[in-house]
Amino acid sequence: MKSIAPKLPRPVAAHTRAAVTGLLLAALATSAQAQDAGRGKELYQTHCLGCHYERIHKRDPARSLVRTLPQLRVEVARRAEQAGRRFSTDEQDDIAEYLNQSHYRLAK
Repeated sequence: MKSIAPKLPRPVAAHTRAAVTGLLLAALATSAQAQDAGRGKELYQTHCLGCHYERIHKRDPARSLVRTLPQLRVEVARRAEQAGRRFSTDEQDDIAEYLNQSHYRLAK
């Protein structure tokens, strides 16, 4: 059976395939790095609120150890380790994203 699709010159077809492949890879990378604040909230409320009440995040910012988003991620990991919680890196990032959106509002 013969293809009815128009034939593109080889260099154009190759560039088109490369561009589409690049866009797909970029989309996958972006979605893999995106944090899920909704999941972070759920994880925080399920595993952290028992000991770590919300008020702690609303204290005087001058007394806070957290000044940047990377510092917030480090603190989430540190507190999880202290509590014996085994969160994945993605889960820690989700919790940090939730806390950032709901309390800290640190620049990304």
